[in-house]
Amino acid sequence: MGTISSRGNTLVASSYNYFLLEVIDFSCVSLVFQSAGCDDLLGSGKVPDKCGVCGGDNSACKLVSGLFQHSLAKVGYHKIVEIPPGATKINVTEMVKSRNYLALLSRSGRSIINGNWAIDRPGMYEGVGTMFMYRRPNEISSRSGESLLAEGPTNEILDVYMIYQQPNPSVHYEFLMPSENAVEAQRPEENRLDGPDANGRSTLEGQEGSGVKSIPDNQLPEAPPLNRVREYNWKLSGSTDCSASCGRGSRYTVFVCVHRVTHTHVPIGLCDSNTKPSVQEEPCNVQPCPAFWDIGEWSECSKTCGLGLQHRQVLCRQVYANRTLNTHSSRCRAERPETSSTCQLKICSEWQIRSDWSPCSVPCGVGQRSREVHCVSNVGDIVADDECNMKLRPSDVENCDAGPCSKSWFFSEWSARCSADCGVGLRTRSVVCLSDHTSALPLENCGSDRPVETQSCNSGPCESHTEWVTGPWTQCSAECGVGSQHRAVVCLMSSDEGFSVMPAFECSSLDRPISQKNCFIKTCAAKWFHTDWSACSKSCESGYRVREVRCLSKDHMTSDRCEQTLKPHEREECNPEPCLPLIGQFLREYMNIKWHRQGKARQVYLYSTFHTQWQFKVLYIEEIKIIKRNKNN
Repeated sequence: MGTISSRGNTLVASSYNYFLLEVIDFSCVSLVFQSAGCDDLLGSGKVPDKCGVCGGDNSACKLVSGLFQHSLAKVGYHKIVEIPPGATKINVTEMVKSRNYLALLSRSGRSIINGNWAIDRPGMYEGVGTMFMYRRPNEISSRSGESLLAEGPTNEILDVYMIYQQPNPSVHYEFLMPSENAVEAQRPEENRLDGPDANGRSTLEGQEGSGVKSIPDNQLPEAPPLNRVREYNWKLSGSTDCSASCGRGSRYTVFVCVHRVTHTHVPIGLCDSNTKPSVQEEPCNVQPCPAFWDIGEWSECSKTCGLGLQHRQVLCRQVYANRTLNTHSSRCRAERPETSSTCQLKICSEWQIRSDWSPCSVPCGVGQRSREVHCVSNVGDIVADDECNMKLRPSDVENCDAGPCSKSWFFSEWSARCSADCGVGLRTRSVVCLSDHTSALPLENCGSDRPVETQSCNSGPCESHTEWVTGPWTQCSAECGVGSQHRAVVCLMSSDEGFSVMPAFECSSLDRPISQKNCFIKTCAAKWFHTDWSACSKSCESGYRVREVRCLSKDHMTSDRCEQTLKPHEREECNPEPCLPLIGQFLREYMNIKWHRQGKARQVYLYSTFHTQWQFKVLYIEEIKIIKRNKNN
């Protein structure tokens, strides 16, 4: 709340940027509002410059700014800029929204925002002597990047980092630093509004050469000329209540419309809205609020039945400037509430045995017996087995021993027909070893006194007769596709003496069984076919011969489905023996046969041309019959 003091005929409302000046003369009363400058002087028009100097020329500080555009490759913290102590008007902003985060770390090592890989919520954070506003726009509706703002000044070196996770979209930073030759602007004493003097009068003293005109006692500054006399004027009536009881609230000036003579309140519609002073905000109740424990909701119980655990988050927080900030737990005076607690949603279901054991499944020997086991809820209802502890489930099936079993031979009746239509044959029956509960056992378990399974029979003397008798079929002649099978078919005559093979015509009156038939094992796959070998390319000294090989399907069409490892060779060597001289008809004129008697042997000298060289060959002949001829040589 501001105060109103009297200086002669002047009423001055202090603590607000507007001053109520009521001019009283002997004929009329008027209200004149003038705005005070940053030097608290009426009508001075002075405003702070960017350096915060009232009426300054921006020379007391310098702007430091830059754009961080480095290409990064490694995920993690990367320094953007180092801000020295004394910095003010700090602004660090991402140019475009990304998955990266901004972080602050003081030179003393204290993490202020987003340190130690922990991402903080947007809000106000205290550090290096100032308050930082951390903003993170809505991730869906906004494309703006993160920003860090602070008024300053800082009291130690501040490092700004980027937590890199995707390509850097560029980060702009700027802050103000005091100039090296800057002198702190002093507030001029001669231009201040002083209190009343010893005589109770308000004075406004000036100094020669100051540029401000001195005003004598009991004289008001000249009011600006009025365009017209208003009947109703705006009047400061006070301020609103503080918006907060602690942690820095706000209160605002309240202006009312009054009659200019009687000062009685009238509806605000009677005053000119264009002349209404702007509402001014003033901080109030700036003392910190007591820290308190912010208690979150309990988590779900760790177990659906029985005794479990549940947890909740408990943080020490403090309200400042209508924002709730996290703070150190030592600032919360009250005892910290529990962060975990036991819980039980319901009593667990349990296993119950609902019947006795059943009789053994066999009358003797080892069998099985069973009983009913169910999972029952705490109200007696049968529920699914998984609601009970399966490790504690009682057995519902077990083996049982009904004692030793007795064993005996069992056999069927003899077959009604003899195996032979005439003469001596055989009759058969089945024999099995069984226990007294009808389970079959190996035949030796009943002992060696086993009943016989066959006996002879006689169907009377046989009359001679002929019949066709067939042998077994041979294997199919083809491994795949259509082949043929054969069997022997003979005519036999049966008599008391046995069987005799008869000529086929003896059975001609009977239908002869077939002795050949087609057979089919499987569909043929493709297979290799080849031609005969060609003639050898040489008659001696290793020539070669060739043949054509093709893969054909069952329809004798060219195919590529043959097994390559089974493909026959298409070329092979032939005539590897060495070559001998060729004695043709054209060489006979060069032959000179000479005979010499050397016992029974003879030598034949052959003179021939071979490889364009004369070759001399001696052939030893063991015995040659000499046909007597007239030989002159």
